Amino acid sequence: MSFQRRLHRYARSLRRGLHVLAAPVKGDNGRGGLFIEAYRGYGSRSRLFLMGRVFRQPGFGESWREDRLRRDLIDLIRRLLRKPIAGARVRVRYKDTDTAVHTDRQGFFRVTMELGTMPSDVSWHEMQLSLDSPPDERAATTGRFFTPLPRARYGVISDIDDTVVYTGVANTARMMWRLFAQGAESRVVFPGVPALYQAFHAGRDGDEENPLFYVSRAPWSIYQVLVEVFRRNRIPHGPILILREWGMKRGSLLPRRTKDHKQDAIRHILEMYPDMRFILIGDSGQRDPEVYNRILGEYPGRILGIYIRDVSNTRERSEAIDRLAREAREAGCDLILAADNLAMAEHAASEGLIGDRGVNAVREEQKRFEQEDH
Repeated sequence: MSFQRRLHRYARSLRRGLHVLAAPVKGDNGRGGLFIEAYRGYGSRSRLFLMGRVFRQPGFGESWREDRLRRDLIDLIRRLLRKPIAGARVRVRYKDTDTAVHTDRQGFFRVTMELGTMPSDVSWHEMQLSLDSPPDERAATTGRFFTPLPRARYGVISDIDDTVVYTGVANTARMMWRLFAQGAESRVVFPGVPALYQAFHAGRDGDEENPLFYVSRAPWSIYQVLVEVFRRNRIPHGPILILREWGMKRGSLLPRRTKDHKQDAIRHILEMYPDMRFILIGDSGQRDPEVYNRILGEYPGRILGIYIRDVSNTRERSEAIDRLAREAREAGCDLILAADNLAMAEHAASEGLIGDRGVNAVREEQKRFEQEDH
């Protein structure tokens, strides 16, 4: 590839990346003021949960609205300059039910709301969020939350870093470079992940629409990038729980460990759907096997399988996971330490969790990856 063509490609990639990073602040059309950002939530037939953040962002450069590149550059600068609003009162409405919550000192809020009217038989629902205070300014946005359909047979809870994407998800610059500048050669997502997760979503019968939940150790600022990674790679989208903000507490001087947040997040999902069984997916490098085995002990009969991607490549770690696998087997659950997604897919098919078509799709994805590598 010539230097000029490569330069043009990188410039185009930079523009795409800027547009994604600038997206969360575009709702005010450059005017500035208070802004509510709502992450994807999840709910049952009677309750919903959603997280979000309130912040103030400066307003300037509105006259450059027609120039997309300049507009994105300005919006990115405005994003970097925005400030969290502590103590803001956020009003949340879904149909005939509403509640109010307050932001913490970093501007984050959590909504847990009992529903007066059950969601209709669609997967995604809209809710309205508005700002009750400060009283001199107003902000509003539309949030979305997910509810499983009645035909769903099980749910999937998956880690992201080193499980769905390669190490470096918390490094925004590296992720953006891989995603936009390197394109198909980026190796952002492990080979076979899209096909495997689509197979879990489809289930054995192909139309189950099983829900997927994702947990990440990344900072909240990379949330939009993760959404774009999932979209570009055709990974079934679902709620993404940012663990760094999961355990937020007013007055707490020191944050709890992220692995505690992961346990709390998984417990919250399991308790939201007490009649649903789950598959847990993680990697061997970040204590996922220990966390998942603990969940298995706390919720007997609720975990259908535990799949662990082997990224540690040390004898000591493999032996430790073998011990955990024996403990899981005694509790009636398989813990599979797998080198790739094909091994996971083949086991899942043998357990009746996915169909043979899903296994073949994973095999084809991994084969394409190997061909591109050579």
